[in-house]
Amino acid sequence: MSSSVMNEAKKAMEKSIEAQKKELQRVRTGRASVSLLDDVMVDYYGTPTPLNQVGTLAIPEARMITIQPWEKNLIPEIERAVFKADLGLNPISDGILIRLNLPPLTEERRKEMAKLVRRMAEDTKVAIRNARRDANEALKKLQKDKEISEDDQKRGEKEIQDLTDQFIKLADEVVEHKEKEIMEI
Repeated sequence: MSSSVMNEAKKAMEKSIEAQKKELQRVRTGRASVSLLDDVMVDYYGTPTPLNQVGTLAIPEARMITIQPWEKNLIPEIERAVFKADLGLNPISDGILIRLNLPPLTEERRKEMAKLVRRMAEDTKVAIRNARRDANEALKKLQKDKEISEDDQKRGEKEIQDLTDQFIKLADEVVEHKEKEIMEI
């Protein structure tokens, strides 16, 4: 019985880490990454469509993203969508290809980004601790309903705490890696 509680807690904690990684991909570092454009929606004949579904995205240089639209008449729409996304990027078009040059981050901007990343990590840790709380409550209910012994409950709570510590450490490692990436020049 307590193993299903443990599995549920582990799944919830894994989801928190995955969500953190996905969120961190959107944080701009000094390098180009097509994931910066994940939330950019282009008006494709009246339908909001993700940018990566209307053109090919590439990174030819460390600080440049190129977009090659599948239809040339979409170039103005893509430029508009990039401006509206407020990423601080200015699209430059030659009629065939759109170039997005990523300006180098200032020291101040890097520090702001690092703070943002730490805040995101704190949210992840809260989610992990909530999973721990839910698991502990489930164990208490099982013990109250006499489905597990008090010893099994205590053992389960210790295992869940160990799992929580493991995932909190992992969340910290993910953030540390992203902070290093941001602070690189």
